[in-house]
Amino acid sequence: MPIKVGMVSLGCPKNQVDAELLLHKIKQDGYVLEPDSGNCDVVIINTCGFIESAKQEAIENILEFITLKKEGTIKKIIVTGCLAERYRDEIAEEMPEVDAIIGIGGNDKIVDAIKGVMRDEKVYLYGEKTDLPLEGDRVLTTLPFYAYLKIAEGCDNCCSYCAIPSIRGRFRSRPMESIVKEAEVLAARGVKELIVVAQDTTRYGQDLYGEYKLHELLQKLAQIDGFRWIRVLYAYPERITDELLDVMASEEKIAKYIDIPIQHCNKEILREMNRPGDRESIERLISKVREKVPGITVRTTLIAGFPGETEEQFEELCQFVKDMRFDRLGCFAYSPEEGTPAAEMEDQLDEQLKIHRAEIVTEEQMNIMAQQNEKKVGQVVTVVTEGFDRFGECYFGRSEADAPDIDGKIFFTSEKKLSVGDFVKVALEDTLDLDLIGSVVED
Repeated sequence: MPIKVGMVSLGCPKNQVDAELLLHKIKQDGYVLEPDSGNCDVVIINTCGFIESAKQEAIENILEFITLKKEGTIKKIIVTGCLAERYRDEIAEEMPEVDAIIGIGGNDKIVDAIKGVMRDEKVYLYGEKTDLPLEGDRVLTTLPFYAYLKIAEGCDNCCSYCAIPSIRGRFRSRPMESIVKEAEVLAARGVKELIVVAQDTTRYGQDLYGEYKLHELLQKLAQIDGFRWIRVLYAYPERITDELLDVMASEEKIAKYIDIPIQHCNKEILREMNRPGDRESIERLISKVREKVPGITVRTTLIAGFPGETEEQFEELCQFVKDMRFDRLGCFAYSPEEGTPAAEMEDQLDEQLKIHRAEIVTEEQMNIMAQQNEKKVGQVVTVVTEGFDRFGECYFGRSEADAPDIDGKIFFTSEKKLSVGDFVKVALEDTLDLDLIGSVVED
């Protein structure tokens, strides 16, 4: 009987790309990939360890599979990803039922790990962070029409609240030729939407070429036949250049969408976060982005309840959100992470206060998005079909203004039968909470 291997991958799209590289190595060696992770010989849990909620999700998944192992439903458990890299000793000590722990530098040896655990060995593989494979064939786990393209690994920003540099290492770009070649392969496989990711996409090229090269990379990607949308995530505000905005404005395939994690607007809080800028500089940047790329969707992320955040500083953040009217916004309660400077700062705020402040910002943003959606009623937009909702008896998908998994949906009817990946014109007719409702119209 062939050995069946299942995987649960948690966390961000960058971690998902790592999972897809792992899956190809496993499949290439002759193992059967089992979609039902609860019914396999070996389950791999590719974890996130970025913030407390992500760690809790990873731990809950591990415990769930430990229960299945005790029941005899699965045989072996392998833990990979950020949690494995960051808490290798703790997992081994507190969860002895885990058969293998693989840090990110050990991903290339995943097949050795499977063979080892099937011989009833305990396997611990780590290695240098720079040993993490950045390229190679992948088993895509997204819907077939879109894929993530990781252009770099690691981070040099060293924000005081963030553990990513210690988990993933220094920023390192992939050579442009390698990225373009992978994109060409993805296009040939039928990918229509390419989503460019890294811890900091706008830093791309600085380490290899001595200057920012994201704009040049996007130009090359836009020349590849087959793509409809090329989307950029994780663009740091201080490195959004005029050249990048010019490319986004002029290249039809580059989605008019940008994700700019700014985290806060107050100058003192930003300084404590080890991030440059202030409210005025951020407002100037957003104004320039909107001016140079008309119709662009701007997404951001914020942190509420950072150590020492006063009521006045929080009020400034709330007013900033009201004034800027971001198209998309996620707000997180500050999470103190071991080993980060912010976790050692005085004036840590009460947990409930942090959560309450994040909820206030989120509620304000929901009101803004509801108003913006109302203004969209009557427009006709291009939507990519993601599936059919049997309960609502309608299709659902996303527009250029929506990234998968983090943004909203558009629910729509069609007289013609559609397939996943079909691009259609939809007339927007109503709103449903923060989503939109419409129907397909003929070109």
